[in-house]
Amino acid sequence: MQTLKLSKEELLLYFITAKDTYLNRDLCSITKEAILGGSTIVQYREKSKSYKEMKKECLLLKDLCDEYDIKLIINDHVDLVKDVDAHGVHIGQDDESYKKTRDIIGADKIIGVSVFNEVQALKAQEEGADYLGVGAIFETNSKNDAKYVTLATLKKITQEVSIPVVAIGGITLNNMEKFKDTHIDGVALISAIINNEDIKCSTKVLHKKIKKVLKDNS
Repeated sequence: MQTLKLSKEELLLYFITAKDTYLNRDLCSITKEAILGGSTIVQYREKSKSYKEMKKECLLLKDLCDEYDIKLIINDHVDLVKDVDAHGVHIGQDDESYKKTRDIIGADKIIGVSVFNEVQALKAQEEGADYLGVGAIFETNSKNDAKYVTLATLKKITQEVSIPVVAIGGITLNNMEKFKDTHIDGVALISAIINNEDIKCSTKVLHKKIKKVLKDNS
């Protein structure tokens, strides 16, 4: 079994940024409120900005995350991970291979991999992935080309692998109960955190809820 570069507890409430839902608010202020509310790790996800803009934002986020001892993961942009010294990268099935990604960012950085079935999950684990993102579990508007994964498949994946598993996609306070007995290690949230006037307060509620659900798993 490989040595974990992050604890399972750090994946409990995984906050993913998404510019379309900022509601004209500042990225760093939103992220700070999410962290203060109980987000345990942050992923920067941006598909349309220039590299210069992304680097500027990620440098600010890195300083913020360092201040609160929270890890910053960057979606897809491997070179950006090196340039801002982020803690790791999250890659999908259509992105660079795990091996090439690892060669670029080095052995000490975290690599998370999106998977949709047991075969992909086992392959990612064998290659050395530090954690898995599984989903979309529920209907989501955050990703137009989302592939969906059943709760049954999610549970099979957690049974097959020993590395941490995070569920993603359409997760809200109202459907978290469905993760009972799935043995996931955390949930990744976008809209459920950002689409609130009081992000800190809403995140606290989400943190308390998923902690209780996952405690019941054990």
